[in-house]
Amino acid sequence: MPSITLKPGREKSVRNRHPWLFSGAIHTIDPKANDGDIVDAHSNTGQWLARGYLNRRSQIQVRLLSWQADAAIDEAFWRGRLQRALAGRASLAADPQTTAYRLVHAESDGLPGLVVDRYGDWLVMQCLTLGVERIKPLLTRLLVELCQPAGIVERSDVEVRGKEGLRPAVGLLHGAAPAGPVEIMEHGQRFLVDLLGGQKTGFYLDQRENRRRVASYCQGARVLNAFSYSGGFAVYALAAGAAHVSNLDSSLEALELGERNLALNGFDPDGQAEGVAGDVFQVLRDWRAAGQRFDVIILDPPKFAHSQQQVERAARAYKDINLLAMQLLPPGGVLATFSCSGLVSADLFQKILFGASVDAGRDVQVVERLGQGSDHPLLLSFPEGEYLKGLVCRMTG
Repeated sequence: MPSITLKPGREKSVRNRHPWLFSGAIHTIDPKANDGDIVDAHSNTGQWLARGYLNRRSQIQVRLLSWQADAAIDEAFWRGRLQRALAGRASLAADPQTTAYRLVHAESDGLPGLVVDRYGDWLVMQCLTLGVERIKPLLTRLLVELCQPAGIVERSDVEVRGKEGLRPAVGLLHGAAPAGPVEIMEHGQRFLVDLLGGQKTGFYLDQRENRRRVASYCQGARVLNAFSYSGGFAVYALAAGAAHVSNLDSSLEALELGERNLALNGFDPDGQAEGVAGDVFQVLRDWRAAGQRFDVIILDPPKFAHSQQQVERAARAYKDINLLAMQLLPPGGVLATFSCSGLVSADLFQKILFGASVDAGRDVQVVERLGQGSDHPLLLSFPEGEYLKGLVCRMTG
């Protein structure tokens, strides 16, 4: 089997079972190895360390799959990893009130580069790396065998594919495409999901538990759901007894889908809620100037930092948006704020909020810490997998 050799002193992360090997850690690559091939990783003294797939075009040149020297990376290997991931979601699969969740969470499920989400009878697959792209037909066949879906949709239209030398790919891999938006349930709440054209794989599944937790603060409240997308937090808030919800988003299509989701759950999109189209930063500034107030504000923005070079700018954006939210809340008001930027740590995010509170002249308590759902597990040897962090804060003065 082709192999790569590490530079002296660069094997610690491999021994700690971290699944990434960056180009800077690699001394030599077997010239017989093709990008996408399975390769063995050796220390500079020749000791076998692990096995994974190669891509010279990526900064992460090897994604490690196994630390067992006798493990063959064959069809049985991939089937076993998929079966293990499915077993980890058995309780969700058995819950008739929830029909959408993540089935495969990439590195955290020992399947780097592969994401699979379930939406009712359909699966949505993302192939994020060259190694996974090369075995996409095999993975599709195994998922059909194990899950028997009505169809498998590919949504590999993400930026990271470009870093792997791959073009975006969207389409049907198996079975029938849904005739339109697919209806799912989440804790009994109903939502329409556009599998082929929606954001991410169609819905923000990682916020499932957080939607329910944040709703517990919304009874009788005037709620602002900023960066609302298809209105998931709004549906939960009204189900918990919110007096009124304002969905704020830059996308008219998202707001329209949010209205459909409100109506689907028996709420009046005109009487109990409103959709506001606009740039969230500017709209909140306008509302601050007008003296607008909300009892609960939910901030669930898209990723602000896509690279290390963008972290400083992202921190300024997070501070700005949270400062504005704090100024729109009365004493006792609640701010549920999130960051899905993996490069912004939980510690940095809290420091950003502290800076916002100082500039806002507010005393702010953290009453809950939130993260991604159990179907987005964190592998302890891969801390980069903890990307979603949230804080529920109360304005005390």
